[in-house]
Parts: sequence; C-alpha cells; structure tokens
Amino acid sequence: MEDGRAQQLLAWALEQVAGLWPHALPAAQLSVVSGDASFRRYFRLTLGGSLVQPTSLICVDAPPATEDSAAFIALSQRLVSAGVRAPRVFASDLGAGWMLLEDFGDSLLLPRLLAADSDAAAALYAPAFDALVALQLGVDAAALPSFDAAKLRAEMQLFEDWFCKGLLGVTLDEPARELLAQALDFLVAAALAQPQVAVHRDFHSRNLMLLDDGELGVIDFQDAVAGAYTYDLVSLLRDCYVSWPLTRVEAWVAEFHRRLAAQSRSAAAVSAAQFQRDFDLMGLQRHLKVLGIFARLHLRDHKSAYLADIPLVLTYFKSVADRQPELTEFAAWFTQALMPRAKGALAELGVSLAIEESAR
Repeated sequence: MEDGRAQQLLAWALEQVAGLWPHALPAAQLSVVSGDASFRRYFRLTLGGSLVQPTSLICVDAPPATEDSAAFIALSQRLVSAGVRAPRVFASDLGAGWMLLEDFGDSLLLPRLLAADSDAAAALYAPAFDALVALQLGVDAAALPSFDAAKLRAEMQLFEDWFCKGLLGVTLDEPARELLAQALDFLVAAALAQPQVAVHRDFHSRNLMLLDDGELGVIDFQDAVAGAYTYDLVSLLRDCYVSWPLTRVEAWVAEFHRRLAAQSRSAAAVSAAQFQRDFDLMGLQRHLKVLGIFARLHLRDHKSAYLADIPLVLTYFKSVADRQPELTEFAAWFTQALMPRAKGALAELGVSLAIEESAR
C-alpha cells in the first residue's frame, strides 16, 4: 500500500488486534477488498496463530468528511437486534474514520443470481425476503432520518443535473421542465402515501452476502431512512445488475406482500394490486435517481464501470412509465427526446443500449 492513509489504517488495526486477540499473528499488510460508489474503501486483514477466531477482519477507511461511521455502527447494532445478519463492529475510531468489522467473505449474491434460473433464484431470494421483513418489523423507523419530500426530490434532481445535462448534454426547455416537475410531484406523493418503514436504501445483490454458515449477510446500510415499504423490494427485484422477466418479478412481489402482510397490519390493509402499483411507482423514483448517480460516478468520480448498468435502468424506467396513465406525456417525452440521445452518448462510451427487460 503506497498511500499514507492506508498505512495509518493498518497500524491502527494492528493495535486493535493486539488488544482483542493477543495471540493472533496478523499479516504485515492489508489486501484490497473493494471500493464502492462512495468514498469508503475496504481492506482485509488476515489473522494467523493457534486457534485464532476470527481468521480475518475487514478494515474500513471511511473519511469522516464524507462518511458517517457513527450511523453505520448504530445501525449495525439495530439490525442485529432485529434479527438481520449485519457485520459486528469490533473497534472504531470515528475521528479518523476507521472501523474493524466482521469479515463476511467474498460471496456476493449477484454471481449466484446471474448463474441461476428462476427456480434457483427463488431459493436465493427467500432469505433476502426474510431479512427485509425483519428489517421493516424490527427496526424502529422513528429512530431513522425521514425520507421526506425534500429528499425524494433531491434524489430525482440528479436525473436532470447529471444524466440529462451532464451525460447527454440535454438542457430541458420550459415545456420539458414542466413535464418533469409534474412527474416528480406525482412520484413524491406516491412514495409518501405508502406505509413508512425502516429502509436499507441500497438492498440489492451487491450488498447481500452468502455466508459460510448458510445465512445471508447484509452490508452497506449506513444510509438507512424511514421511507416507503416497497423501496428496498424494488432495489432487490429490479436490481440494476441482474434482470428477470416481468411475470417472474410480479410473482415475487406478490409473494413478498403475502409474507409481510402476515405480520404487518399496515401491509395487510393493502391489496395485492395496490402493493404492485406501489412497487412500480417506487421503482420509477429510484431509477430516475440511479440514472443520475451512475452518470455522476462517471463524470465526477471517474468510476465509469457503472455506465454499463445504465441500459438496464433505462429499460426498467421506460417499461414501467409506459404503463402509468398519469405519466403518459412524460413517458412519451422520455422516449422521443432522451432515448435517442442516450443511445448515441452511450455508444460513444462503448456501451450498447440494446437490452430488453425480459433478457436473461
């Protein structure tokens, strides 16, 4: 490791290990696990020695100027109490932005889903549904920041600022801005009308881990909020990194609603048809945000790998928006004004827009 901050993290981690596991023989260096879409970095520290448990740890570099590690630690404790398998926090230095976490390994849910047919995927999604029900029922939403109208709008504003203007070079004229404003008003109202629960906010296949003990681990939850009860389910089933046929997704949505309604009065009061509509509308809000975020990651943060995921997000958005009568004009503008520009801009960046929602 050449950067000084990583060297400081290693020195701090070795001090913590010496206090927690005196007989451990930690490695002399950290190995890179991953960075993510934020400014956090993750490293693995391997532990040796006789009967040392655990055998490895995750060292997190989360600069305090941009990352809220205190929120991560508090949420980890709440999730564990609710029955969600979140990584234990063994040590932390909030001032420096360092944490020492339980190592969940490298088995993300995503590769297993990509290799699965729909029957095998159903078995993989089952524990994710269980974790999501436990999150909604076991974590007090009142203790979390509210995913209010201002935050919902701020997320969707990324679509205009970074995707339209930044990536496509499209400056909206007044009629287009009015169409967008009407669409955002509709989606904000729809999200706030849903039952409000604890929301992970990024509950998808790259943040779910298949653990050696057979359980499903949940990571990257520090941005949790009190928000719509379909938000996390959209993240999971209209995942930006893996897609399924529409009929299969609708069947899973219905299954999750049955599970949740069996334990939640607010969910039981909602019909299956309304829950599906809530799911669809929440997805539109989320995918407008994601288009902006992926464009920003490329343009501002030089993380261009996410460009390859934009076609699926566009397909999700268009296929759902086209079915909403309240969004007829906006969906037509999206198709006519943006899709050709998106196809051209992505082609220049080496990304094909030729993708169908049902493609697997």
